[in-house]
Amino acid sequence: MFNSLSDRLTATFKNLRGKGRLSEADVDATVREIRRALLDADVAVPVVRAFAAQVKERALGLEVSQALNPGQQVVKIVNEELVGILGGETRRLRLAKNPPTVIMLAGLQGAGKTTLAGKLAKWLKGQGHSPLLVACDLQRPNAVKQLQVNGQRAGVPVFAPHPGVSSEFESATGNPVEVARQGVAEARTRLHDVVIVDTAGRLGIDEELMRQASDIRDAVNPDEVLFVIDAMIGQDAVNTAQAFNEGVNFTGVVLTKLDGDARGGAALSVASVTGKPVMFASTGEALTDFEVFHPDRMASRILDMGDILTLIEQAEQAWDKDEAARMAKKFADQEDFTLDDFLAQMQQIRNMGSMKKMLMMMPGAANMRQQLENFDEREIDRVEAIVRSMTPHERVAPKIINGSRRARIARGSGVHVSEVNGLLERFGQAQKMMRKMAAGGGIPGMPGMPGPGGFSGGARKGKANTKGKKKPRSGNPAKAAQEAAAAEARRNGQRASVPTGAAFGQQNDFDPSSLNLPKGFEKFLGK
Repeated sequence: MFNSLSDRLTATFKNLRGKGRLSEADVDATVREIRRALLDADVAVPVVRAFAAQVKERALGLEVSQALNPGQQVVKIVNEELVGILGGETRRLRLAKNPPTVIMLAGLQGAGKTTLAGKLAKWLKGQGHSPLLVACDLQRPNAVKQLQVNGQRAGVPVFAPHPGVSSEFESATGNPVEVARQGVAEARTRLHDVVIVDTAGRLGIDEELMRQASDIRDAVNPDEVLFVIDAMIGQDAVNTAQAFNEGVNFTGVVLTKLDGDARGGAALSVASVTGKPVMFASTGEALTDFEVFHPDRMASRILDMGDILTLIEQAEQAWDKDEAARMAKKFADQEDFTLDDFLAQMQQIRNMGSMKKMLMMMPGAANMRQQLENFDEREIDRVEAIVRSMTPHERVAPKIINGSRRARIARGSGVHVSEVNGLLERFGQAQKMMRKMAAGGGIPGMPGMPGPGGFSGGARKGKANTKGKKKPRSGNPAKAAQEAAAAEARRNGQRASVPTGAAFGQQNDFDPSSLNLPKGFEKFLGK
């Protein structure tokens, strides 16, 4: 979504690197480029003006002029101002003291309210809540059916006393206000602690839309009113947000379609213009493509500084703790890494979601965006097919996989033999790395890494000692013999200085009677 804006800002900041001090002309040029980048990203003009003025004022102040690295200080200022216009801090849902908590969704038709209702319900269920979906969109064709399908996929019940309409030629039946009221009563009866009310939208803002949304709000008295807006709407996002804010006085914003290729100015405009925080973001079609909106993390993504915290959270949610414990035990016991383990790790990664999205959260991902765009998400499926085409014995002992076996595996998985060879080669490298790490030798190619068993030492010490024993290099035979004799004398002297006896003391000082041994045991300790 923010690729264009991110590229423009990153290119702008490159011009500041290496400068010991920034002149007023440098600051003006930087602010001018930032202003152009924001306008090209469809950010509202009033927001751009206020943002540029604040950045310029701070960039000309003492915090930059007295900084050791003025360029980095300007980046820090821009990051902080981006966080500010995105809402400042993460805003959480306000839950009712006396359940159920009522959440009302409002927005234009096509913004993705019904899909978002299913995503929000699934997310709340994962948080330990018991949500109920209420179908109040009775005028859009098949809206009720769509909500029921989303509820079934999310594992959440749907309250839908009226089927709605199935085509645009039918007249809407049922009263959405009464359905909303009945839905809240049903939630109290069935002990649901959260109610999500999906309301109808229009293609544009009109009086009927606002009146119905206002009536539903008055009927159910929601704890949260979430304004759902398409992040690709562009400059019109401000007008739409202001109209809904005046009509229903929403408490938070949800951005949908953040995975699109539009310029995404809505995300930078709505929170600043309305004063209402962005609370959630929808980043794809799947019900799991939903996340809490963190202004600081989104600002880091825009400035190509990555979003490691979100990546860690996704890993914690998707990673199987039992599988991780099994692999840790296997690693500690120095057991061999097999293709079954390799397949299990690949599946764990796939459970985290799109590889492209995860890699784009890494710092500096903009530099490899072209490679990421060309990345084939189906590669993991092909790897799984190859491994599952092997026999159990082949997965444990891949060295037995000869030419004929590779051809059979390739036919079974529907790939070329070269892909099987490539997988086995990559697995062999991974297996060597796991063996070296388990033995305390460190990661190959990364000397000096601290870790279990001392990665920086271990297997390297013996080799280092042999290199330390240099042979005489003199070209004169007499002198070389003299050096060899001196070295031998030094070694003999070291041996002579080593005390003889047991490791815990010399035998001459040892008194068996002091051990209080059984009678007759002294004969086994004789010299």
